[in-house]
Amino acid sequence: MRQQILVTIIVVVLMVMHLRSASLIAGVLPLAVLFSFIGMKLFKVDANVVALSGIAIAIGTIVDMGVVLVENILKHIDKAPPDENRLEVVYRACSEVGGAVVTAVLTTVISFLPVFTMQAAEGKLFQPLAYTKTFALIGSILVAITIIPPLAHWALARRRRRKAKAVPRWLSLLKQYSRYVICLTVALITAWFLAADWKPLGVEATLMNFFFVVLTIGGLLGFFYVFVHFYGRILAFLLKAKTVFLAGCVCIILFGFTIWLGWGKVFGWMPQFVKTSDPYVAVAHAVPGLGKEFMPDLDEGSYLLMPTTMPHASIGEVMDVLRKQDMAINAIPEVEMAVGKLGRVESPLDPAPISMIETIINYKSEYLSDEDGRILTFSYDHAVGEFERDASGDLVADEDGRPFRQWRDEIQSPDDIWDEIVKAATIPGTTSAPKLQPIAARIVMLQSGMRAPMGLKVYGPDLETLEQVALDIEESLKQVPSIKAEAVLADRIVGKPYLEIDIDRDAIARYGIRIQMVQDVIEVAVGGKPITMTVEGRERYPVRVRYMRELRDSIESIEQVLVAAPDGTQIPLRELASINYVRGPQVIKSEDTFLVGYVIFDKRDGFAEVEVVEQASEFLQQKIDSGELSIPAGVSYKFTGSYENQVRAEKRLRVVLPIALFAIWLILYFQFKRFATTMLVFSGIAFAWSGGFIMLWLYAQPWFFDLNLFGHNLRELFQMGTINLSVAVWVGFLALFGIATDDGVIMSTYLEQRFREAPPKNRDEIHQRVIEAASRRVRPALMTSATTILALLPVLTSTGRGSDIMLPMAIPSFGGMLLAILTIFVVPVLYCGLAEIAHRFTSPKK
Repeated sequence: MRQQILVTIIVVVLMVMHLRSASLIAGVLPLAVLFSFIGMKLFKVDANVVALSGIAIAIGTIVDMGVVLVENILKHIDKAPPDENRLEVVYRACSEVGGAVVTAVLTTVISFLPVFTMQAAEGKLFQPLAYTKTFALIGSILVAITIIPPLAHWALARRRRRKAKAVPRWLSLLKQYSRYVICLTVALITAWFLAADWKPLGVEATLMNFFFVVLTIGGLLGFFYVFVHFYGRILAFLLKAKTVFLAGCVCIILFGFTIWLGWGKVFGWMPQFVKTSDPYVAVAHAVPGLGKEFMPDLDEGSYLLMPTTMPHASIGEVMDVLRKQDMAINAIPEVEMAVGKLGRVESPLDPAPISMIETIINYKSEYLSDEDGRILTFSYDHAVGEFERDASGDLVADEDGRPFRQWRDEIQSPDDIWDEIVKAATIPGTTSAPKLQPIAARIVMLQSGMRAPMGLKVYGPDLETLEQVALDIEESLKQVPSIKAEAVLADRIVGKPYLEIDIDRDAIARYGIRIQMVQDVIEVAVGGKPITMTVEGRERYPVRVRYMRELRDSIESIEQVLVAAPDGTQIPLRELASINYVRGPQVIKSEDTFLVGYVIFDKRDGFAEVEVVEQASEFLQQKIDSGELSIPAGVSYKFTGSYENQVRAEKRLRVVLPIALFAIWLILYFQFKRFATTMLVFSGIAFAWSGGFIMLWLYAQPWFFDLNLFGHNLRELFQMGTINLSVAVWVGFLALFGIATDDGVIMSTYLEQRFREAPPKNRDEIHQRVIEAASRRVRPALMTSATTILALLPVLTSTGRGSDIMLPMAIPSFGGMLLAILTIFVVPVLYCGLAEIAHRFTSPKK
């Protein structure tokens, strides 16, 4: 959050180039954040990572209201006569844009209403974020319309009037450019603090971090300055080529929707000879559509390894495997601690068999840090190239030193640590395990009962049939391209060895022994019989009678157990019963009155959960249709896992998202009272939507941003890779929809005002009014976009706790706002076109 605030301050100072005005705008940030904390207290919203993320992604939007108000106040003050009442000037400036500002905030708040309707896991996760962002935006608008106007009147409008005196030219130039120098100095100092806190190029590259911040933010702001300078000329040209420009905009929107749905779904209506052509096939592979998953993996700082042994393995053998795995995993330098467990506790909530191993693995952070997560620095001897140590061999703390990296050079990410764990834990007699983390695994197990994020449940009438069908399905799933073959595992339901003692009733009848007597002897000898209870304070312990282990640890020993006949004769148990090992169930599970068995699997990298399940379902159905896979009568199966949460959330969003978009449209209509103008402004959502999908697609392309800067690859720096459509991504789109209309609201408000003040009489005057009004509002429109876009840069490079959720939310907003800038051209061009059509039909014919 600190980084977003510092970025916003830099943008405001450089775009306004007026220190007092920038201070007013930046003053909205702490007040809005404090207002959000008050709302969190009143509504009992906990301050967790996700809740604070709502404030972080709203930082760039919070100052938008202040930017528009202060920028308009400055323009009115500059143009007002010297003797005009400054209070009236400030009032007129605020009234001019007040409605647009309130409308822009309302659309942003309403866009998050679908988040409040989410349920289950996604609701518990993202509703705090929706609350905090809503509180922050409400606080920003209250501050903007109540505090900024009087402060602006006091700080900006009250200027001392002095008599003009003859001054040297150099002094006049110094006064003229002094404010630019001051603002630039403040921006550079802020950039230095930002680089020290952000550290985008690593904790050791202090100077390079500063240059990166200056180059990135300064380059984008320089582009915006050039854009503003040439905006009028570009708009004048586009007004003369409206058809070509609007056709290009339609193509952009169509491309964005094609990325979302896939080339085949959008253009599947084409003739067969077109669909079989090489260009069509190539494009279909390049734009297959975005994958779907419930949530991106959250970095918990630990792993949960859950392999299994064979069902017939004894406790001793499993413990031996567990000890070897713990030793091998603890030997990995990056692992801090690995503790394994087998079996279950005395609880029905953890029905784990002996063959299932659970190992919690905590790995070290990349750099040595304190308890609060702050990276520590230590004294470093550059001449020797090593860290200095004291007499006891410990590192020497030094504020001006270097951080100590705890990972080996070849380990670059937690995924590399997991690969090392899998290699070390591979022992003959054990299966592989899907990649799990402790908290996520427990949530999945509570939801589906399986120890994997994806799996398949087989229902049937008996255990033997269940196991056979599950094994057949396991063999088939290993052939699915998107599934890791080594991670597919079906439950071995029948295979646990049981000792079965079958009492011969004829034999015991010959000796006159009742069956109850034989069973009592077996219970005392093998199972143990409780005879009393010891009382130790409030504690109770049962006392059991049982044969010593060496007298019951084999079939031969048990056969020697003596059973007393009524006449006192001691008869060995082998004379009265047959003792054998038989195969039986390891665990008996049931759901909905049916016996059930599990087949778990994991996806390959580059595939989404929903996509994997759909492919697996189609593949199994093809196997069944072809007769290669036989499903007996009375047996059924269904896929389950965390992907079900995505399907449920998507169904709900399909209902509430159109309602939210319609509510935004209504607010815009109440602001402009014209259907045509409302649709012009609403078009910004289409561009933002397309921009978000285009950015998600570009992130997955290996050629995009494959450049090196200061020795760092930009794709790795911005963590570019495949981003699937998840609930976090849709929340990012919801955040985007509200701010996507801001530029259109600002533009349309002044366009209507100028047309009312000076109605055009011909086509040239229509163009003149449009260019004049749009040029007047392009600066605040770009400033609001710049604060939102640049404030997301630290999020795109973040790697700490919470970045797993914030990154998917930030990418749609970043790409959408980049493309939504087109609305500062689209709205004037469409407005001009409608005005020309209206003038053509209303002007008197000669």
